[in-house]
Amino acid sequence: MNFGILVFDGVEELDFVGPWEILKIWSKIANGPENCFIIAESKSPILCARDLSVNPHISFEDCPPLDYLLVPGGRGTRKEVYNEALTGFVRRQAEHCQALLSVCTGSFILHAAGQLSGKKATTHWASLERLRALGDVEVIEERFVEDGNIWTSAGISAGIDLMLAFIARTFGEQIAGDVQFSSEYFPATTRYGRVEQHPDAPTYLKRSRLHCRNH
Repeated sequence: MNFGILVFDGVEELDFVGPWEILKIWSKIANGPENCFIIAESKSPILCARDLSVNPHISFEDCPPLDYLLVPGGRGTRKEVYNEALTGFVRRQAEHCQALLSVCTGSFILHAAGQLSGKKATTHWASLERLRALGDVEVIEERFVEDGNIWTSAGISAGIDLMLAFIARTFGEQIAGDVQFSSEYFPATTRYGRVEQHPDAPTYLKRSRLHCRNH
């Protein structure tokens, strides 16, 4: 089984490092994918959004057919949606991938590659209206959204939730539980600074405000 994670200049670090951590734990303890790749247009170092430098394992040219592909987001997506080498790679891999996943604004790359039209999807809260403006995506303001073989998530840290939900749905809740326990990913429920009252807060955060009122 081949699982690839795409990277590019300006990629948001946690968008791909969070899922990568979950992926590698899954591979080690629960018979997850045998082959896990960080993939870029070339094998040259990638400079991420927060100045982390990453060395891809393989290039588009060297990449084998993937069973699963995850596309992260970050400010670099605004340029990469016009990069035919990158969108073409996603399009070609989609022909045989069992599932495509995106984190944050990686959803715009999926759309540019022709994979999101007519689908339900989400993205980072600050880009929800931009996703709606595409006109052919049903935007759902949830932490992550599944529509057939397309999985999308909200911003940055939401990629971890996406990966665990994907593992649970595809390979079983017990396997996802083992991975979650090994990674000790049990997020605190504290909301700092009344973020649910922010005028641009997505629906899933606004619901937490109602929950607090009822308790």
